This record gives sequence, structure tokens and C-alpha cells, in this order.
Amino acid sequence: MSPPPSPPRRPQRRAASSRPASYDESLMDAELQAFLGDATSRRVRRLRRLSAEERQRETETEALIALSLGFPIDELLPEERPLLPPHAADAPNDYIVVRNHILASWRADPGAPLPRARVQETVAASYDHLVAAAHGFLAREGHINFGVSAAFPAAPPPDAALLQGAGSAASGASVLVVGAGLAGLAAARQLRRFGHRVFVLEARARPGGRVYTARLGAGDDMAAVELGGSVITGIHANPLGVLARQLGVPLHKVRDRCPLYYPDGRTVETRLDRSIDLVFNTLLDHATRLREYLGEAAERISLGEGIDKLRRLYHVARTDDERMVLDWHFANLEFSNAGCLSELSLAHWDQDDPYEMGGDHCLLAGGNSRIIHTLCDGVPVLYEKAVNRIEHREDGVSVTVEGGQVFQADMALCTVPLGVLKGGSVVFDPELPEHKLGAIQRLGFGLLNKVAMVFPYVFWGEEIDTFGCLNKESSKRGEFFLFYSYHTVSGGAVLIALVAGEAALEFEKVDPVVSLHRVLAILRGIYGPKGVTVPDPIQSACTRWGSDPFCSGSYSHIRVGSSGADYDILAESVNDRLFFAGEATNRAYPATMHGALLSGLREASKIHRAAESLVNSEQKKNSLPRSLSSPNGALEDLFSEPDLAFGRFSFAFSSVSPDDPEAPGLAQISLDKRLVLQPKGDQKDHNPAAGAFHLYATVSREQADQLQNSSDDDKTRLELLCKDLGVRLMGYDSTCDVGSDLISSILRARKARKLLQHPKNFKISH
Repeated sequence: MSPPPSPPRRPQRRAASSRPASYDESLMDAELQAFLGDATSRRVRRLRRLSAEERQRETETEALIALSLGFPIDELLPEERPLLPPHAADAPNDYIVVRNHILASWRADPGAPLPRARVQETVAASYDHLVAAAHGFLAREGHINFGVSAAFPAAPPPDAALLQGAGSAASGASVLVVGAGLAGLAAARQLRRFGHRVFVLEARARPGGRVYTARLGAGDDMAAVELGGSVITGIHANPLGVLARQLGVPLHKVRDRCPLYYPDGRTVETRLDRSIDLVFNTLLDHATRLREYLGEAAERISLGEGIDKLRRLYHVARTDDERMVLDWHFANLEFSNAGCLSELSLAHWDQDDPYEMGGDHCLLAGGNSRIIHTLCDGVPVLYEKAVNRIEHREDGVSVTVEGGQVFQADMALCTVPLGVLKGGSVVFDPELPEHKLGAIQRLGFGLLNKVAMVFPYVFWGEEIDTFGCLNKESSKRGEFFLFYSYHTVSGGAVLIALVAGEAALEFEKVDPVVSLHRVLAILRGIYGPKGVTVPDPIQSACTRWGSDPFCSGSYSHIRVGSSGADYDILAESVNDRLFFAGEATNRAYPATMHGALLSGLREASKIHRAAESLVNSEQKKNSLPRSLSSPNGALEDLFSEPDLAFGRFSFAFSSVSPDDPEAPGLAQISLDKRLVLQPKGDQKDHNPAAGAFHLYATVSREQADQLQNSSDDDKTRLELLCKDLGVRLMGYDSTCDVGSDLISSILRARKARKLLQHPKNFKISH
């Protein structure tokens, strides 16, 4: 892969510093070229194997992959712009091509990490600075190199126990995560990998939250039954699909065929089914035009009210059969939004449609608990710790659980469901900002319930995954309106009946035994006339998500008076100490499992950046001045005891763990006296190393290891450094001038290593 044609050759470097020097930097390129020779780089030869047409096709394909992942095809994300110099941000095409290439490369094989060096092998050396910017951004934000494979353990690096603020941006800030659902576990796992100290406090005796795979059945034939989140909605670009690939777990496509049945068991004719499906979608199209016509007035009208007016206007669904089929579609819409049409906002109910994941809807073999339990690996979770108070101050947070136990940390991530925030069972001190409280109040949080049944055998047929049942009463249209078959993935004959809309609210007031008998009556009404005997289930379960104090509902929707902006407000952090994640904080993917997971990765990045800012602010007073070319010899001190040395090369790294392959650092290269370009005048006083002089370069530990393992010949190593790796060599002045921040960071990291002997324990007080 190669980006578009490279920009003009860089201008000649600025004139050397007026400070006397032992060589002239402006002439060093030519001298080094003579030393290295004119051999064509191995990397450049490899890149030339692709024709221009092949490169263009590859670039277009990678752009489509990036688009499916939510990246604009021809512009930067707002958070990407600060990564680039102004001139590059104004003309970002090269960066976008590189970024898209990295995304596509990792998605092609997400089971293994994608290091920056591997990307550099497939991109022209002149774009290494763009690779560094894009790769660092994508890894930090959780777009690449995340997951649950053995290659991504939730194990902190060696510096994780570092005393906070001792000298690394990732120096182990302590974080309390409230809630062990998909959002909390994804964030905790990522934060651990970033080097932070994490504890997860979970109110239940199990992980997963609203994702819950129960084991039902008898004896050794227990089946995996999804009582909570179940369907992976759209497999294209879905991070849950990535986790499934990493685990090697097969996915089953939910087949499209979904026959509908009348209450008396008759099958809805295909012609009527298609006709009413067209009517339903036409009503939604007209509802869109209606809100455009109404303008701001649409903000005060529900989707249900708008559709009712349109139904009367166009006189649709006149017969009882037509009305029942249309009611079924309305129930399905209420299921998708976990809310009654009378509550959904006409103006904004579908604001997330542009971001919908493409591809098939899928079921995970063995149940979603396989992902949940793997996310837990290596993450410390304390169960049955129901949080009732979160105090957030300038100097940290305190989280109190039932029973009075108090946990203290630098930061907290709250992932409790929106229903819990609405109920006020968690007290925030100080109280959340008014605009955040307003968003919590405005957003809707609806309900979906299930009756799950394990039967002795599959009586409904192996060839379908879903079927629907109509209801004579419009007010009960969501009662057992849709059945999901899990026999292909659960290890048993599992059938689940869904209850949505108003019926979901009434369902929680009914005895489970009565509900089960109603479901069985429906099934026998459908299959009895076909000569099929419906057996009694081996075991069954009825959900009560609305009555569950740890969620108080199923998932969020945009209620009348709210908008997509409320999701963004709910996602806002408070003073870089208190953070929020969960499906109700994800404007693009609310009400989905992947939306919860992505929100956790998002907040892990925000917390990491906040920890960096905290460390930097605390160390600012100890930072070195911008120019380090002082008699104190700070640059020389770095290499008096290098972290790595071989041949003419010495290295010092800015990491508490100098073996970290991503650790940035400086290289010092000692060259022979014959290469020294003698300037005018006598330089004896300014060349203390009589037989050699030094050049410097910024490198990663991974690049240093490449050099060490590439050859025993220093000339070959230098060729690899300058040509294949595209690293720029600098003199003393330039290194001190442009690398002062890196030098400061290296010095701080060395101090931090000494402090590792006395790590501060994670603080838990009672």
C-alpha cells in the first residue's frame, strides 16, 4: 500500500545554530549518503511491486472499510485534527489514506496486535510521521489493538504499580469502574492494558449486567439461554464480531424468513404481508416529511401521534386482518426502541439510523456470556457491591457501597444504566451539573421482556429462526408478538417469546406461570392445526427487567422533548474525575450491545488522556527548559548509562518499562572522525570526543530492536535506520531544540524507575 504521490522534497534545513559546533548540519545529508551508498532500500523495492492501478483499488477498498467503521471518507474526525500540523490538517488526504490502511490492516487479522513497525513495512518511508500519528491515535482510542484474544491480555505492563505521578503519562492512575456490564468491562480491560490500576464494583453476583446468558434445562443437557441482550445487530464493522473472531466462536446468521400467524393459527398470506410491510414503511416515510413540515413543533409530538394522524388521513389498514398485521409491525418498532410509539420523539426517534451497522444480524454460538467472561479475565471485579454514593473532588473520588464500605481512587467511571440514574439510587456529591441532570430526565428508558423456554425437541421446524404472532387487541400488540429460536446456537431446543411496548409493562404484573400458559396456548394454536404436538417445556424463565433495581428497564430511546444531543451530554465527564459510559451515552449506537462496548473503549481513552494531563500538570514545575543546550549537559547525561547499547548505537527510552516496544526514545550514533566536516576556525575547544562525533535520532524501542537484530555491521544498521525506517538524523543543537520534551520525559522515566521499589497500594478504606 502506498499513499498518493509524495509532497515536494523537504526544504533545506535551517542554518546551524550560531553556537560553535564540530560539524555543519546543513551538509550532513550528503556526507551520510556517501557513507551509506546508493543501494535501493529493500522497503522501497517491496512497495514498488504494486502497480498504480492496484494501489488505487486497494486504497478505495480501505476507504470503504474505514467508512463502515464510522470514519468519514474524505475528512478528519475532530479529534484527529490536533494530531497534525496546520498545513497537513488543511490538506489531510495523505493522513486519511494512511489511517484507512491501518484500520483495514488490523481488521483483516484482529487476533494479533498490529505494531507500528508492521504498518511502516507497507507504507512509503516518507509517510512514517503520518503512520506514527494515525497508529497512536487509533490504538489509544480503541479502534485497533483491542479485544479478548491471548494477544490482548488485561494485564498491566511492568510499570502498572508505579507511584502515581512519578513520571509516566500512563503511570498507573487508580480508577474505579462502577458496573461490570459490557461498557465497564471493556473500559476496565483497556485501562489495565494502558497501565492503570482498576477495580470494578458490580452490584450483582455475576458480570454482564443487561447481557445475561442463563443455563436452563435438565441434567447434562443445559442450554445457553439469552435473557438479556442477544442479537449482534449488523456484523459489518461490529466490534462484537471482532471479539467473536478472536475467540474463534462461530456466528449464526438470523435467517430472513419470518412467517406471521393469526391468533387462530392461520398463516398470513405473503401478498398481504408484503402489502402491509409497504404501508408501514410508507407511513414512516410520511412521518419524516411531516416532521420536516412541522419544524420545531415536531419536538413536542410523539411518533405515535404522527402515525395515527397519517393513518386516518390515508385510510390505511381498513380490515381487521390488515390492522393486525400493521399492529405487528408497530410492535416490532417498539421492540427495536424499547419504548411505546406514544413516547418516541417524532423529531428525533431515528437519529441514529445513519450509523447503523451493516450486514447480517447474528447470534453467538454458546451465548454472549462467552464474551462477557473472557472480558473478565485479568480484570479485578468485586461482586455484590451495590454503589449508592459517588463523591468526586479535585483530588480524587470516593465510592460508597451498601454496607458503608468506601473505595477511593483518582477517577471513577460510572456505567450504571440510565434507569438507575433516573431513579436516583446513586447519589452524586457534588450533584451532577444541571444540563446533565436534564439529559437524564429527558431521555427515555424503555422495556423489553422475555419468556424463555427449553423444550425436549424442536417442534417448530429447523429451517426458521423467527416467527411472529398477531394479536386481536391493538393495546396488546406487543404481547408475545415475536419468537426467536436459538436451537442453532444454544445447545438445546430453546424458544424465546418477546414482550414489547405497553404489553411489556403489564407483563411484569402477571404471575410467571400464567404468562407461560399464555405462550403455550399461542404455540398450540399455531402448530396444533398443523398436526404438531407442542410439548411442555423442560424449564422456563420470565424476565422482569423493569423491576430489577440494578437497571430499572432494558435500554434507552429518544423520548418526546429529547434529542441525540442528550446522549452526548450524558457522555460528558465531570472535572476529569468522573466519567460515564454505557449504551445511553453513545449517540451513534444507543440501545445496542456494541454501543455499550464502544462507549467503554471511548471512556478508557478519555481517562487515559486525563491521567496524562494530571501527571503533566503535577510535573510541570520540574520540567526542563525548552532549550537544553546548556553547560549542564542534560543530553550527555542520557547516554552515560544507556538503556540499550551495541556497536556505535546507544539508546535511552521514555518509559518506566524500557522493554516496551512502543516506548519512544533517543538514539545516539557515534561516527568516525573521518566523517567530521571541519568548519572554519579552530574547533579543538568544542570537540571533546577527539576521535568521533555523535548524531541523534528519535526512535521507538521496537526500531532499536530491529537494528540490533538486523546485522552485526554498523554500516548496514545505519542504512536500515535512514533508508528503510526513514529516520532523520540530527545534530546536538537540533536534538536539544526539537527534542526537549522527549529528553525531559526520558529523565522523568528514569526517576520513576527508582520509585518502583516503593509502589503505592490501591487505596481501599472502610
